[in-house]
Amino acid sequence: MESNQTRRTGPRERLAALGGEALADAELVAVLLGTGARGMNVLALAAHLLELLGGLEGVISARVADLAAIPGIGNTKAARLVAAIELGRRALTRPLTRGPGMISSRDVDDALRPRLGRAEREHFVAIPLDARNRPIGEISLAVGGLSACPVLPADVFRPLLRCAASAVIFVHNHPSGSPEPSQEDIELTHRLRDVGDMLGVRVLDHVILAHEGYFSFLDNHLMRQDA
Repeated sequence: MESNQTRRTGPRERLAALGGEALADAELVAVLLGTGARGMNVLALAAHLLELLGGLEGVISARVADLAAIPGIGNTKAARLVAAIELGRRALTRPLTRGPGMISSRDVDDALRPRLGRAEREHFVAIPLDARNRPIGEISLAVGGLSACPVLPADVFRPLLRCAASAVIFVHNHPSGSPEPSQEDIELTHRLRDVGDMLGVRVLDHVILAHEGYFSFLDNHLMRQDA
C-alpha cells in the first residue's frame, strides 16, 4: 500500500515543505500550471514547455497568445503564467521616491529594469531630482514602438518645470535586448542637456535599460560635464 509520504512528492507538496528555492524551474512552472495534459502529467508538461521555449528566459518573455498556442497549455494556464511573472516583476520594482541621498545609475537599474528591461515597446522616463539630487518621483514621458520612442524637448521639460525639478535623469529601454546607445540616443541626450542648461534643469545622466544590462552616459563619459 502506498504511504502518505510517497504520495506527497508532487511540486506543490515540495513547495509547501521546502520552500520555493528548493524547487527546480520545471517544478515551479508545474505549480502554476496546476494540471497536466492528455498523456502528460503536470511536471512533464512543465518540462516540455521549458524545453520548447528555450528555458525560463523564454517563458518569461512569452505572451499569453504564444503560451496558449502550445498544446496542453491553453488560455487559462497561459494567463496564470504571465500573471505570476508580472507579479514577480512588480515585486522587484522599487519605486524611486525622495530618499536620503543621490542616486546612481545602478540605483536606476535596480529600480526600473525589472519593469522596463523586458518591455516590448520603448518607454522614455524622467526621474526629477531636487536640489540635493534626491529623486522626487518618476514621470512617464512617452511610449513608442519596437525600436523608437520620439520625444520633443518641450514635452520633456514641461512636467519637470511643473514639479520644480532642479535636475533630472532620463531613462529609456531598448526592446532589442542590448543597452548600447545608438547615434540617435547620443544626439538626443546632448540636445536635452542643452535645453536643460537653458531652463535651469541639469541633465545628470541618461540610462538605457535592456534585458542584457544597462548603459549610463555618465558612467561611460558620454555626458558632457559642467565646467
